[in-house]
Amino acid sequence: MAFRCMRLRPLLPARRAFSTSRAARSDALFVHRDTPYNNSKIPFEFDEANTKIAKEVVAHYPPQYKKAAVIPLLDLAQRQNKGWTSISVMNYVAKFLDMPPMRVYEVATFYTMFNREPIGKHFVQVCTTTPCMLCNAYDILSTVKEHLKIGVGETTPDGLFTLVEVECQGACSNAPMLVVGDDFYEDLTPESTKKILDAFKKGQKPKPGPQSGRHTSENSAGLTALTSKPYGPGEHCQPEFK
Repeated sequence: MAFRCMRLRPLLPARRAFSTSRAARSDALFVHRDTPYNNSKIPFEFDEANTKIAKEVVAHYPPQYKKAAVIPLLDLAQRQNKGWTSISVMNYVAKFLDMPPMRVYEVATFYTMFNREPIGKHFVQVCTTTPCMLCNAYDILSTVKEHLKIGVGETTPDGLFTLVEVECQGACSNAPMLVVGDDFYEDLTPESTKKILDAFKKGQKPKPGPQSGRHTSENSAGLTALTSKPYGPGEHCQPEFK
């Protein structure tokens, strides 16, 4: 029997196609870029009142640990600087606390409470984390966007409002809610949200807290526990302990 020799091809590695995906970018810039309104040549320092407060805050820490005051001092400086933290603010706080500027930059870029860009007079923060989301928080966010005619991260042309979407603000039992400045507005509906925004437009200050009429975080269906008179001293004790 004759055998036929076959020429075997060498095994080649399997070819793999290359693929690319869209680069995911944060909505915040963490690397400083000099601009006409944000550069280190623009002076900043605490005014007389805030200098006194800053020194009082630092005095709560041992001298070798005064850098622990960086967060409250950045917050104080941001409030003085019309609600945002510029490069000059960060450099000043670093000098005030004898810290390397980079250590202050790290704090200011990590915590979302520090705004790296100028904001409007009224800083509107709408929470859309799970408890609020389950209570139609996105309806509230859409209402704010439509009523102010701006998107998330934008400021109205008159500089009155800036809108951002945030994570939990800690008022989960009163969802949905938003924060304007330091005030919480809870139990919102699209209608009550519009009333709050309109009041700020008119220069008024709406009453913070639940907008549904309930007191703080009480059960919206009324009390279901602790409905009887609380025990007084000595009540329900054994005779020998009275």
